Amino acid sequence: MILADGQGLPLAIDIESANRAEVQLIEPLLFSAITSHVPDKLVYDRAADSDPLRGRLSTLGIDLICPHRRGRVRPDTQDKRKLRRYKRRWIIERTISWLHAFRRLVVRHERHAHLFHGFLKLACLVIAIRRF
Repeated sequence: MILADGQGLPLAIDIESANRAEVQLIEPLLFSAITSHVPDKLVYDRAADSDPLRGRLSTLGIDLICPHRRGRVRPDTQDKRKLRRYKRRWIIERTISWLHAFRRLVVRHERHAHLFHGFLKLACLVIAIRRF
């Protein structure tokens, strides 16, 4: 998972096994960011549509902006006007494409996860240097 600012600069990156729910990984990713500033809004995809997660993030002062899942049984909890910010999701998609420019990161060939994590951090550093 990757956390980026409004300009697309990577702030935090983490790798995890594929069988963990993304909802459980959002808060540790926020706390591992390189900035001490907690964002006011977090734009995410449908995978984060969880009422308990919305509650936990609201106690931290973070407004979760993500569309509801199609099969949602409970009534909608968010105003449709907030979803206008969801149009800026292309920024994180661009950041992911910047990471895919490093061919070593497209497919993980490393046997040890800490090596792949190191290459990811190195790629994020190169992206940040190029942006400044």
